[in-house]
Amino acid sequence: MDMKCILFLGALVGLLLNATFAQAQLAGHGGPVRSIAISADGKTVLSGSFDTAAIRWSLAGGSAEQVLRFHADAVNAVALLKDGRMVTAGADSKIALWTAGRQQPDEVLEGHTAPIVALAISPDGATLASAAWDGTARLWSLGGGARRVLEGHTQNVNGVAFTPDGKSLVSVSYDLTVRIWPLSDGTPDVVTLPAPLNAVAVAPDGEIVAGGADGKLRFVSPGAKEVGEVQAGTTPIIALAISPDGARVAAAGIGGTVNLIDRKTRSLTSALVGPGLPVWSVAFMPDGATLLTGGADATIRRWNAQTGNPIGSPQPGAPGDPLAAYAGDHGAEVFRACIACHTLSEKDGPRAGPTLAGIFGRKIASLPGYRFSDALKKMNIVWTPETLSQLFTVGPNAYTPGTKMPEQRIGSAEDRKALTDFLGRVTAK
Repeated sequence: MDMKCILFLGALVGLLLNATFAQAQLAGHGGPVRSIAISADGKTVLSGSFDTAAIRWSLAGGSAEQVLRFHADAVNAVALLKDGRMVTAGADSKIALWTAGRQQPDEVLEGHTAPIVALAISPDGATLASAAWDGTARLWSLGGGARRVLEGHTQNVNGVAFTPDGKSLVSVSYDLTVRIWPLSDGTPDVVTLPAPLNAVAVAPDGEIVAGGADGKLRFVSPGAKEVGEVQAGTTPIIALAISPDGARVAAAGIGGTVNLIDRKTRSLTSALVGPGLPVWSVAFMPDGATLLTGGADATIRRWNAQTGNPIGSPQPGAPGDPLAAYAGDHGAEVFRACIACHTLSEKDGPRAGPTLAGIFGRKIASLPGYRFSDALKKMNIVWTPETLSQLFTVGPNAYTPGTKMPEQRIGSAEDRKALTDFLGRVTAK
């Protein structure tokens, strides 16, 4: 083989590898990817991010086709309608309906009074459901009909999902409850579980899967009975997806793990090994063979849903891991659950949350240039190792009511001390 042939083959291999890489990863957001929706034909992905934007992607080309800018805060939830329209919902309490190619929303739905964190579309495509931190779930008729507020949860509502028959809506909350609301009116069935709940999905046979702050998946029958559980991680589960055939559950944790669970045997089958940063969103492709994840590295990744192997994704330790310099530091590993929202130095600035540079000795909600909630501005907390430890002992929702911070606790006193010692070393000015 002559040198020209070798060079040609080398170039061809490079092009093929680059094409695979482009199709495997979608990079374009300026912050963590908070939510993902995939079209029924598997050709389009819609993503929302902490960067306040949503992006419509072509999966075939691996490229962004449209950037949707409307929300004043993080885009926490997205959905794709059967007619091709798009839905985005944000921490600004607003829902926007979009037509592809238009630069402004067709309609804005208002009513929630706190961040909206989840959306669901009814099986017939006629109704939109939303979950928000104002303690309510809401039903919105997409045909201009009546709207309904579902009240009863006593804390933030973090997830909603319709049952396959379209007759009920399931919601989950920090208040430990799963509520099954009949859409024909009536009192919901309530199931109380042992941990705050961050996410919910419903299988094709009607079984409900709820993800908890204790890293466990809990399974609830259509008849509102708890029927099983599995430890799916060591950190809070923040996103769930069920494969189209109902056989597998993907559970994403704030610690960066995504575990695949066999729903029939209630057992872990494989884990996705990524960069080690928090994974905020998961979704199965329509064929069930591929899984998409969105994480703190602002990238949407593709995975083999059978083996858990990455499709063109870099392995752990790849450049860009902000904690790579602290490998082996236990406090840094505890902090990994926080890196999605917080940086450690002034030069990196804020993310979804304020930078932690110089945190100890600083009064809560006093950092210039960051927009804090009014509730935090009224508090008289000064951050010290002791107050930060207390925050993660009882949880942000109890210690700093009104915060935008995701609910998480650190049960081990040793882990809390490792975290505060680490922050004391690396954030001191």
